[in-house]
Amino acid sequence: MKRLLVILLGCITFATAQNNKIDLKTDIKAPQAKKIARKLEKHGDVRIDNYFWMNQREDPEVIAYLNAENEYNEQMTAHTKEFQNKLFEEMKSRIKEDDESVPYKLNGYWYITRFEKGFDYPVYSRKKETLEAAEEVMFNVNEMAEGYDYYSLGGLNVSPDNKLVAFGTDTLSRRKYIIRIKNLETGEIYNEEIKNTTGGSTWANDNKTLYYTKKDPQTLRSFQIYKHILGTDPSEDQLVYEEEDETFSTYVYKSKSREYIIIGSHSTLTTEYRFLDANNPEEEFTIFQPRTRGIEYSISHYNGYFYVVTNKDGATNFKLMKTPVDNTGMENWEDVIPHRKDYLLEDIDIFKDYLVVSERNNGLNKIKVIRWDNNEEYYIPFDNETYTAYTAINPDFETDMLRFNYNSLTTPTSVIEYNMKTGVKNVLKEQEVLGGDFNKDNYTSQRVWATAKDGTKVPVSLVYRKGLKLDGENPLLQYAYGSYGSTIDPYFSSVRLSLLDRGFIYAIAHIRGGEYLGREWYEDGKLLTKRNTFTDFTDVSEFLIKEKYTSPDHLYAMGGSAGGLLMGAVVNMAPELYNGVIAAVPFVDVVTTMLDDSIPLTTGEYDEWGNPNNKEYYEYMMSYSPYDNVKEQDYPNMLVTTGLHDSQVQYWEPAKWVAKLREYKTDDNILLLHTNMDAGHGGASGRFEALREVAEEYAFLLDLEGIRE
Repeated sequence: MKRLLVILLGCITFATAQNNKIDLKTDIKAPQAKKIARKLEKHGDVRIDNYFWMNQREDPEVIAYLNAENEYNEQMTAHTKEFQNKLFEEMKSRIKEDDESVPYKLNGYWYITRFEKGFDYPVYSRKKETLEAAEEVMFNVNEMAEGYDYYSLGGLNVSPDNKLVAFGTDTLSRRKYIIRIKNLETGEIYNEEIKNTTGGSTWANDNKTLYYTKKDPQTLRSFQIYKHILGTDPSEDQLVYEEEDETFSTYVYKSKSREYIIIGSHSTLTTEYRFLDANNPEEEFTIFQPRTRGIEYSISHYNGYFYVVTNKDGATNFKLMKTPVDNTGMENWEDVIPHRKDYLLEDIDIFKDYLVVSERNNGLNKIKVIRWDNNEEYYIPFDNETYTAYTAINPDFETDMLRFNYNSLTTPTSVIEYNMKTGVKNVLKEQEVLGGDFNKDNYTSQRVWATAKDGTKVPVSLVYRKGLKLDGENPLLQYAYGSYGSTIDPYFSSVRLSLLDRGFIYAIAHIRGGEYLGREWYEDGKLLTKRNTFTDFTDVSEFLIKEKYTSPDHLYAMGGSAGGLLMGAVVNMAPELYNGVIAAVPFVDVVTTMLDDSIPLTTGEYDEWGNPNNKEYYEYMMSYSPYDNVKEQDYPNMLVTTGLHDSQVQYWEPAKWVAKLREYKTDDNILLLHTNMDAGHGGASGRFEALREVAEEYAFLLDLEGIRE
């Protein structure tokens, strides 16, 4: 249902084959959930939900059922435990344990994130002025996480005078962070605890005023901006803005120029901003441009102007405009880069002498450099058929150096420093793949185009070992997301090598619902065109089978969150195409969830899926809702995962879905549910603990394929 998990899930891969299927242990009985009929009625339509009772998180019977499913999963996969450990060690061995980020400089300090060998969590440190200076450890998260099953540190925000740092911690994985403040000179952590926040915050330039975002305790919607004064009781904090529209969320940040505090409000289709002089936190915020339904914009400050990326005037793929800081209403906006039908304008980075524009053309990332004096503009050259390139952390305003990241399906990620004045590139760091046997020349990648049933060409990125014979007998994992305009770019994954080296092909289907081919690609896969997302996926599957990359006996599908909804839809629509499916934290009970505005984040989803209180949307959503469309038929082998504390897709959606699948499916294929009883939407918090979850999934799928070493 939500965005944050997209990239994480993209590196998880999956496989299985009918002719080598696991011998089912008939003496191991799957849990049978009790049925309590619950009548649900809307628009005259009556649904009976026999598993509605599972949405009581504190009910001992619910916990008992989840534990029973976990025990069944353990028994059914017990023979793979040794293989799981081998896969875990194999994936871990490719990762440089004592690794560190490329340092970046901000306000006189170099900031570094590093990992120490044998530890799961990062160490955050800094060095004053030069990299030869003594290291100042800000946070050692390994020490902070001791005694917790889950620990997340985020929102690190250093005060302008470099003496204080605000930070957020979450120990439950519900994304309800407590903000605290640390004195970087003395090491003291102040007693002030600001609860129920997003974790992020922004300092005013006076070094004592801190702005932060609070969450609604029930829905977890980010809905209030508060102002905290250092040294005061947080209960006395001043509310400076409340977002009363339940379809909007709000947030606060500081402009790169450090001159303005900015409050943003956004829904799927509409945005609105307010701004305040960062030197005068006692003043009131000024509205930038009142929200107008369907108008999206974002703002960046530079040299007396705000630069506005917007879809105003029907600019479907967005354009760049500017307006004076003292006349920010829409009537004052003027074009800087006009709308182009074949280029999607995704973002901008502003420097003293340069404007850097991130674009997408025909699915490929483009980075354009423009001098403010209009003397020069050019694209940074890339020479791969399918790749990922995006600007990195660039907090320094007065520099000629642009940092960007580059990788592809076969090429590990590089952090590149590019001199915008001379055009000279310097690779600051390339991801190390340890173990000694990785050679990127052993793999090949390509982009192919499948034709959907409506004639639309759907791009697919593929990677596999060179020399693989395309005879229809190869196991292939097909991954996709397809919602919110989130694009899954073709990226490198060292974890994925454990599948490629065992003969797998990995395919990313760039289906409608993302923005791979521009904004219209997204618009044509949402609301009342959402079914295009699902049929694109199955049409890609049929294409891969036809072209003999794989066959139904060896084809697997994977998706998480909203991509889990995709999995639920395709196994109802075309189960015969797949030997197995992994659905991670899947959003499968669409209609019931979207009718319950007390569930976290529901109201903000109306512009993505539709509001089922409207009969037209209700009927359309009912046509594909995975839970509501489970029927008597054969289903593929399936592994379903969730987290008890998930704040984005509640655990009961996959739990109910699995229970209903057990009731209706007519096959003897494997169906497993694994609930992480300590984690939420993103799974385990430690970098290596997360690999254990991937190893479990890999072992399950490889075992189905008959690959056991």
